[in-house]
Amino acid sequence: MSRTAAIDVGTNSVRLYVADVDRPRAVPVERDLIITRLGEGVDAARALGAVPLRRTVEAIASYHRRALAAGAERVRIAATSAVRDAVNRETFVEAVRDATGFAPEVLTGEQEARLSFLGATNELSDGGPFLVLDVGGGSTEFVVGDRTVDAWTSIDIGSVRLTERHVRHDPPRASELAALTGDADAAVREAIGVVGATAKTLIGLAGTVTTVAAIALGLDGYDRDRIHHAVLRIDEVRRISELLASTPVQRRRKLPAMPPGREDVIVAGAVIVVQVMEGFGSTEMLVSEADILDGLVLRDPGDA
Repeated sequence: MSRTAAIDVGTNSVRLYVADVDRPRAVPVERDLIITRLGEGVDAARALGAVPLRRTVEAIASYHRRALAAGAERVRIAATSAVRDAVNRETFVEAVRDATGFAPEVLTGEQEARLSFLGATNELSDGGPFLVLDVGGGSTEFVVGDRTVDAWTSIDIGSVRLTERHVRHDPPRASELAALTGDADAAVREAIGVVGATAKTLIGLAGTVTTVAAIALGLDGYDRDRIHHAVLRIDEVRRISELLASTPVQRRRKLPAMPPGREDVIVAGAVIVVQVMEGFGSTEMLVSEADILDGLVLRDPGDA
């Protein structure tokens, strides 16, 4: 058994996971998350801004030190959509290398999809074939398979990207919600064309899904044990999406289950989830707290 750490650098957040790994099992040691909004402006400019870059690298360096202090023998730093899309991604790579001594991995869409699938399905013994939905800030991955991946696609829609693209008012106007829905619907139709619509179980990952689940469960705060493997019905997801869309940001921020920094992009994320469930004909979604971070600690870089 080896102690391994993974740092996931997303469009909206940076997350840390430290675990004792004895494949195919991993025993959690600690987890943490901070929202740094690295992808701020990337959809329009295709470049990482200096301020988001600086605060994100500071968070990565802090998590790297924390992982080593926790006894991690190996630390993986993996970046996803925002860095992948940026014309100045080498600036990010060099900044992380300077701060930690290690170059981060910039995952391809396929690597991101396969790692998310591994993390989400590793604990499940039945229910396949699965459709794993990973709603990020900049991209959304759709991955289908049973024990292994059969088909996948990564599409450039996400909670941050669509918010920046369409939302100008608080709360969003009907025309803005229609634009969000239109983009999400087009993405779902594109995804169905690649992965099909015959999966038995829909598994939802990442912050949008877990936040919607926490609201549906009426939690007073974050509770991983109650969120992990909760089942959401489509009528619950529609209701929460409509609630969030009609609520100003300041009131969303005060919801007990709302992570600080997610309140302004959660509407777009929830719209994506609703359109996925409707488009794929899924009446229920299994919520998973196991995701790309779990995949990163379970699989060696050369196998990703």
